[in-house]
Amino acid sequence: MNTPDMHYLNLLSQSFPTIADAAKEIINLEAIMNLPKGTEHFLADIHGENEAFEHVLKNASGNIKRKVGEIFGNAIRESEKKELCTLIYYPEQKLELIKAKEEDMDDWYHTTIHQLVKVCRDVSSKYTRSKVRKALPQEFSYIIEELLHERTDDQDKAAYVAVIVDTIISTGRADDFICALCNVIQRLAIDQLHILGDIYDRGPGAHIILDVMRRYNSWDIQWGNHDILWMGAAAGNDACICNVLRLSLRYANLATLEDGYGINLMPLATFALEQYGDDPCEEFRPILLKDSKMDEKTLALTAKMHKAITIIQFKEEARIFHRRPEWQMEDRCLLEHIDKERQSCTVGGKAYAMRDCHLPTVFPDHQTTPTTDLTPEEADLMQKLHHSFRVSEKLRKHIRTILSHGCMYTICNQNLLFHASVPLNDDGTLKEVEIMNKRYQGKELMSYIGQLVRAAYENDTEPELKAYAKDYFLYLWCGKDSPLFDKSKMATFERYFLEDKETYKEEKGAYFRLRDNAAVCDRILDAFGISGQNRHIINGHVPVHASKGENPIKAGGRLMVIDGGFSEAYHKETGIAGYTLVYHSRGFELVQHEPFTSTKDAISRGTDIKSTTQIVEMSAQRMLVADTDKGRELREQVSDLRQLLRAYRHGILKEKRN
Repeated sequence: MNTPDMHYLNLLSQSFPTIADAAKEIINLEAIMNLPKGTEHFLADIHGENEAFEHVLKNASGNIKRKVGEIFGNAIRESEKKELCTLIYYPEQKLELIKAKEEDMDDWYHTTIHQLVKVCRDVSSKYTRSKVRKALPQEFSYIIEELLHERTDDQDKAAYVAVIVDTIISTGRADDFICALCNVIQRLAIDQLHILGDIYDRGPGAHIILDVMRRYNSWDIQWGNHDILWMGAAAGNDACICNVLRLSLRYANLATLEDGYGINLMPLATFALEQYGDDPCEEFRPILLKDSKMDEKTLALTAKMHKAITIIQFKEEARIFHRRPEWQMEDRCLLEHIDKERQSCTVGGKAYAMRDCHLPTVFPDHQTTPTTDLTPEEADLMQKLHHSFRVSEKLRKHIRTILSHGCMYTICNQNLLFHASVPLNDDGTLKEVEIMNKRYQGKELMSYIGQLVRAAYENDTEPELKAYAKDYFLYLWCGKDSPLFDKSKMATFERYFLEDKETYKEEKGAYFRLRDNAAVCDRILDAFGISGQNRHIINGHVPVHASKGENPIKAGGRLMVIDGGFSEAYHKETGIAGYTLVYHSRGFELVQHEPFTSTKDAISRGTDIKSTTQIVEMSAQRMLVADTDKGRELREQVSDLRQLLRAYRHGILKEKRN
């Protein structure tokens, strides 16, 4: 046995000081490896739809409803199953409604607690007692554990169980106990949650989603382009701040900014009225979703604010593009190519008619030559907005959460997860992307970008690197070779200002053109070091047009695209309201969701998200923990412990008995 082995075994012996301790742990780990694999859920592109997202978590993508149906069968009515499911999802609120109409609460408590224990017993069956114990609330841990592991059909224990339930009710703890049980069921129904990017923008509750995730037990996130935009804004990139504000105004969604993060928009409103008071700003009127309520006066002000911040955005972007000529994005500084007299803008060497040339801060004092410098008033406004983003404590907490739980990609159980793309050449080979005079591709590129993003937030980052990292958020948002964008251009200017719709086209990168090719997907998986028969790429970013027959399963099953359009803004485009990919011990299932009405309806009427399940890939035999990444870790631990046992038994190490 060499010196490094002895050093490690000495450390290991601190945790397992005797033969009995080491043997006990080996038995424990071997037993864990023979449990069924835990259930993983994959979600993408949530886009601030907090109510739908929270409901999907609460009902485990329909899994709890399915389990209730299997457990009780015809023993209880469908209406009772529905009521039980709603109670599991929303215990506090549902209890209030039940107590208002139920005449015999003691009888209801008895029946319901026994039903909930059955459901909890089922969802906990995949886990060790130790793991279940960790999921239990401290005040009810002992009681729940007793109920989960005692059988009411055992006559010797029936009275024991009955007394436990009677006492819970007689001491007035039934409500708290039911809430605790429901929360345990929710928690155990999903073993690991993977979010494949884009928590932010469009919907009203990104901040609420992140509050939920800060309390969630086991999850990770692969950053999306909209997440990166907010991360850039929080880091102090003014172009990202402008983009965040523009998108929020475009969708009339100011709740996350104002209510969530306390961003003061009054200076922007004042500036917009001063500069665009007589401008109808027709092209900047917000996109209103079905439940949006906005009077004409507010709509008009929002449109003016929208236009004001859009112009400042183009100026702030131009400053960075000129500062970073190696990005080759100076052709996107389109304010510099406007001919006011001809009311045209030159794009790609061709002049196009503009629908709007009222740009008082681009052509101040009636001059005809455009200026892309910030006016003193714009500079003052940006200083205030910058300060507002930088001092938001809640935004800082949420960005720290995203940083601590995520990166550009992850590999889990032979699945490669990322939000959008891996940059490719036209022949399907990995594309080299230059960052700070060095070239990266594939896994190395994604890893380095993750380091660069973190460098923008670290206090000890060298100033030049930190400045570049802060600027690079903008490239990740709209750069041609960004793994989060991967298009020829972002045609924001053209869509707002040019008449010719041909200019709106954004050519997708090679990844999106070639991702249905199995050989290309295999090449990417090989590059990330993922081997085996059942390996996959899972990503989101581009909505799947289910209503037009597009299949989310591509490349012969190697690629799964799970952006089904959680955001209401996409419902018409996709025809559905999101996907959940579920990976359990039997294989993969894709759950397709219809639009969620509201939390209020779910509680009062028992409405659930209607979901349909498509079997994607089933295993010939049930997968065990031993077949997962965790299983590989446990096997290594068992091997180390067996070495420790040998060391004890051969006298190489002495047991440390008390």
